[in-house]
Amino acid sequence: MTDRVTARVVVAGAVYDQGRLLAARRSAPPALAGGWELPGGKLEPGETPEQALVRELREELGVEAEPVERVPGEWPLGPGYVLQVWTARLLSGDPRPLEDHDELRWLAVDELDSVEWLPQDRPAVEAAARRIAPGPPGSGGGAGRR
Repeated sequence: MTDRVTARVVVAGAVYDQGRLLAARRSAPPALAGGWELPGGKLEPGETPEQALVRELREELGVEAEPVERVPGEWPLGPGYVLQVWTARLLSGDPRPLEDHDELRWLAVDELDSVEWLPQDRPAVEAAARRIAPGPPGSGGGAGRR
């Protein structure tokens, strides 16, 4: 029996720049290929979620990124796994699809429906988008300009 207490954490980065969110199209495994997601991966033993996110973004996209804040909530990914999302700011590098992805796109909040998100990722994407959408100063939004 698997429950939330024993679920393995998968971290994802809501990587943003100038009010846009980075989406990654899966190329593997076959069951997920073609679906879009927030990039990230499984937490390894001894890692904090933030450390795992930095490592995963380096491995998958070839960038250095800084976790900014955890997006409230967590989302089931399937038996034994739960998704946690952090907003993340790029520190260096240009994202490239290096591992398990074949395409990346920067999407403005009003463009989020232009890709076919993996069903289990959609609620997390919507929650993350609310955190990064440009807004008035002090609103928690305003991740960039448009």
